[in-house]
Amino acid sequence: MPLLLRRVLIGLLVVALQWLVLGRLRLWGAYPDAVLLFVAWVGLRDGRLSGSVTGFGLGLLMDAIYGTWGIQMLVKTVIGFLIGLFPADERESLLILPQQAFLGALVIALLHNGLLVIFLALQSGTRTSFLISALWIGSALYTSIVGTIASLFSTR
Repeated sequence: MPLLLRRVLIGLLVVALQWLVLGRLRLWGAYPDAVLLFVAWVGLRDGRLSGSVTGFGLGLLMDAIYGTWGIQMLVKTVIGFLIGLFPADERESLLILPQQAFLGALVIALLHNGLLVIFLALQSGTRTSFLISALWIGSALYTSIVGTIASLFSTR
């Protein structure tokens, strides 16, 4: 199976997993973002063009599902580009340790969720502590825990 087709299918599977499972596993309003982790992985593995294109495509799909037209697409494209600026040296043997996965996912999720909270607050015109406590910090911690668990199961 060609690499592009495999990445598209994995991306669609990650979006379906996010929408059907992880989006419903909320803890005090916070939820993990597996799509963000996938976009970051592609950007880290293949560079900024692949990270940006993956962020754009999956963000557009997330916007269609959740009705936040343009917000997810913009934020995930920016994150894919920024992560792609620091590609791995040896892409063939990219192995992420659990400590690296937790810290990296936390930093990426804090940046992503911070931008997302700003755009959602501007779109809806609200300022509540829920946006900061649950959507920004809580979801970033939840996403980093899911990233750590995913790194435990990765073999390559």
